Amino acid sequence: MATPVSIEVWNPNGKYRVISTKPMPGTRWIRLLTDQNCRVEICTQKKTILSVEEILTLIGDKCDGVIGQLTEDWGEVLFSALSKAGGKAFSNMAVGYNNVDVNAATKYGVAVGNTPGVLTETTAELAASLSLAASRRIVEADEFMRAGLYDGWLPHLFVGNLLKGQTVGVIGAGRIGSAYARMMIEGFKMNLIYFDLYQATRLEKFVTAYGQFLKSNGEQPVTWKRASSMQEVLREADVISLHPILDKTTYHLINKDSLAIMKKEAILVNCSRGPVVDEVALVEHLKENPMFRVGLDVFEDEPFMKPGLRDMKNAVVVPHIASASKWTREGMATLAALNVLGKIKGYPIWSNPNQVEPFLDENSPPPDACPSIVNAKPLGLTASKL
Repeated sequence: MATPVSIEVWNPNGKYRVISTKPMPGTRWIRLLTDQNCRVEICTQKKTILSVEEILTLIGDKCDGVIGQLTEDWGEVLFSALSKAGGKAFSNMAVGYNNVDVNAATKYGVAVGNTPGVLTETTAELAASLSLAASRRIVEADEFMRAGLYDGWLPHLFVGNLLKGQTVGVIGAGRIGSAYARMMIEGFKMNLIYFDLYQATRLEKFVTAYGQFLKSNGEQPVTWKRASSMQEVLREADVISLHPILDKTTYHLINKDSLAIMKKEAILVNCSRGPVVDEVALVEHLKENPMFRVGLDVFEDEPFMKPGLRDMKNAVVVPHIASASKWTREGMATLAALNVLGKIKGYPIWSNPNQVEPFLDENSPPPDACPSIVNAKPLGLTASKL
């Protein structure tokens, strides 16, 4: 017999049963569901990551949709069970869906939602924060102060890197990578080198215009360069931020060989996906190059770090908090709930999943559409005309 899982219930007499595998920030997402005759059950189990067996218990014999988390393993077993329970929708509270077997979901007729468009600035801000923290050794200095070791100013105490006039490198100049680049360029007057399969025309125009503005005010203009290869970025940049998707071509993009061609005092930031970086190779590089520094928000085997990383003074490590602003996390919860609700109600798919403002405006009802369904095409779902 399945072990009971603790839940909190909203609108117990609702017609449609929607499960959330975790409590999520804000209450608007709950209200949006309950106002549409949904019974909302929120798992309150005191456990960070639910097992497949625990999620099966939550789904039960009747379930119309599930809001899940990036840490859960959504594959054949769960989608089969959700389909048998009458479910037609699952949404990650995340932009990524590496934890989801989309083909299995499609096989069982389950729409898979995600939450793009709401994380761009928040993630870029954290990447910028890690860049600054690593360059100025802020975490090391904070620990030094708290340990009571500071007994007066010294010329060599926690000397770090100046960002102004240096070169920022971006690998993956999509929405988040471009937002990060703009922050570093305008905030610290850095030059840009980027690598992407597609030309970042808007970013290039921004850098050009900002460079002209600086020049008109008697300052050194900033410049941009589109690299012909990732290796060119690694060789030339002083600060490198990773923003690629994760697939077989980007797995261990940063490895022993790519680390070796970077500057000895370079800064590497990763707020994309953990497996983009070979963590074992990174630890060895950090040991051998004490002036090389990293800022990491994601890890290869989350929630774990590879042995030795936690002891590296030249590493700033934070627990996957790139999207952890109040506005963003509440927005993610809202979008995930509306993905599930939209499929239950038979709504069409929103035409632009990155244009999320109409769904997040609390002063007006959201559009009658699913914000983002990644397998809409194979399921034959229609696009909204709104």
